[in-house]
Amino acid sequence: MEAELLRDCRAVLCPSGESVILLKGSKIFSAKIASGGCEVLGLFGAALIAKGDMGALSSFSTHSEDGLCGKVSQNAPKAFDAPTEDDLREAAKLVFDPEIPVNVVDLGLVYRLEVLKRDDGKYCAEADMTLTAPGCVLGPMIAEDLRMRLESLPNIEEAKVNVVWDPPWNSDMISEEGKMALGLI
Repeated sequence: MEAELLRDCRAVLCPSGESVILLKGSKIFSAKIASGGCEVLGLFGAALIAKGDMGALSSFSTHSEDGLCGKVSQNAPKAFDAPTEDDLREAAKLVFDPEIPVNVVDLGLVYRLEVLKRDDGKYCAEADMTLTAPGCVLGPMIAEDLRMRLESLPNIEEAKVNVVWDPPWNSDMISEEGKMALGLI
């Protein structure tokens, strides 16, 4: 599923809170109607478009916090299409620890990503992740960013992120790509 912005619009990047202008033609991969507007995911990352600027969005599948559906285009996935664990992993690779220039997957912080089918037939995502240190003050923000990115995937109704401490994280858990980005190899 892909849509694009029909005009320039104001947005707030998540989780940084930086105000930006998203340009006409920017690709939007998924969106979720939220109380303050519409949470969107694109090449720019995650952002919140205010209610007053939602007219800049072309037609695409959305879902609201209360489960009400928005407009659906011909390209929207069918209700029965289950996201895969690879889809979850790709979404998780968009989450970064703001202090480290490597995504949480390549840092080895994500221990489990799972798509679950609820009794009502809808899909949810569940993740277990850790942090580089138990006292990390950015931990709640990182976990919330992961939750939001998982929920932005087509046909994921909700996501739950569990912060776990077992096994304890260590630098051996960083992927080869992560080690290269950090200059460790």
